[in-house]
Amino acid sequence: EEPVLLAELKPGRPQRYDWKSSCETWSVAFSPDGAWFAWSQGHCVVKLIPWPLGEAELGCKTSERKSRGGKAETWSRGAAKEKTLECGQIVWGLAFSAWPAAEDGDTDPACAVGLPCLVLATGLNDGQIKVWEVQTGHLLFSLLGHQDVVRDLSFAPNGSPILVSASRDKTLRVWDLSRDGRQVQVLSGHVQWVYCCSISPDCSMLCSAAGEKSALLWSMRSYTLIRRLEGHQSSVVSCDFSPDSALLVTASYDACVIMWDPYTGEQLRTLRHVPLHSTLDSSSEIHTSSLRSVCFSPEGLYLATVADDRLLRIWALELRSPVAFAPMTNGLCCMYFPHGGFIATGTRDGHVQFWTAPRVLSSLKHLCRKALRTFLTTYQVLALPIPRKLKEFLTYRTF
Repeated sequence: EEPVLLAELKPGRPQRYDWKSSCETWSVAFSPDGAWFAWSQGHCVVKLIPWPLGEAELGCKTSERKSRGGKAETWSRGAAKEKTLECGQIVWGLAFSAWPAAEDGDTDPACAVGLPCLVLATGLNDGQIKVWEVQTGHLLFSLLGHQDVVRDLSFAPNGSPILVSASRDKTLRVWDLSRDGRQVQVLSGHVQWVYCCSISPDCSMLCSAAGEKSALLWSMRSYTLIRRLEGHQSSVVSCDFSPDSALLVTASYDACVIMWDPYTGEQLRTLRHVPLHSTLDSSSEIHTSSLRSVCFSPEGLYLATVADDRLLRIWALELRSPVAFAPMTNGLCCMYFPHGGFIATGTRDGHVQFWTAPRVLSSLKHLCRKALRTFLTTYQVLALPIPRKLKEFLTYRTF
């Protein structure tokens, strides 16, 4: 089933042609609970949009927007209302995180006592990171340290206030928002601009991708380099972990996605982007269009990729060819809705598009594998007194 375009939102202001406008949507993000969507729509502006939870409500609201010309017009869901964050600089990276619950006696005005709230971090053109409180739109922190564009951001998925930033200054930096945004660590090792960073769901590893042929894997416990992942023939620009942390995917300008075992550094398979009209012709040459973004689906059975050949592709984990395509122009980024069923993509024109994605009921086998791999490393699985074929299944050597 091919992805269906549900809606396309466009910036509500006319495009400017000076260098400050930068209309590209370099980043989109859903909040972990799926209640908010953040859209870097260009013009130094981020839109915070309350997100419907049900599929029917989604179709209704987005169709309404599209029929009105596609512009981001204010609407509300209950008490939540759309907000505009004026960041003052071109916005490159976005990341949501739940703020830790305030303790009794805590005077922090950001959150009510005992109630966690949501924050959004924005990575800016001048090296700043601005952290906003979503419900109010208030600025909580301005984190200073980077010397160039903050290209990507990643919060620790366990809800801890640890934020990692990736920058064109060739470093990654680790920040602790519970300590007033104190810089905890600077990670150096890249020799080119850092494009992407991703923290594993178990919060043990960090992957970073720069304009290099290798991706770097770091320990989130010691903040030291674990290994270099070498295998691409051109710059690695995007990376993502599977929901159980057992797999890592990297996307490169070489038009390939490589699936890795992050614990061993092994390449498990390569997904090659070939022209749409010859996907069934194994003798066709690999398409030279650069990849821009890769992301895992929430249940870990699908991947989505965006490339310069104007296609959004969806891949099933067990197959080497895409299971679905959708035409899209000038795509830069993609992200799954946290509860599945939808994909958001951003474009060079400042637009954001919402697509249907395959909904799947995970098999009991996959659910068991996913549950086990959330707390067992590859080495721990291999040490279990179980049959070899079961070990291969649990370590994704067979699909």
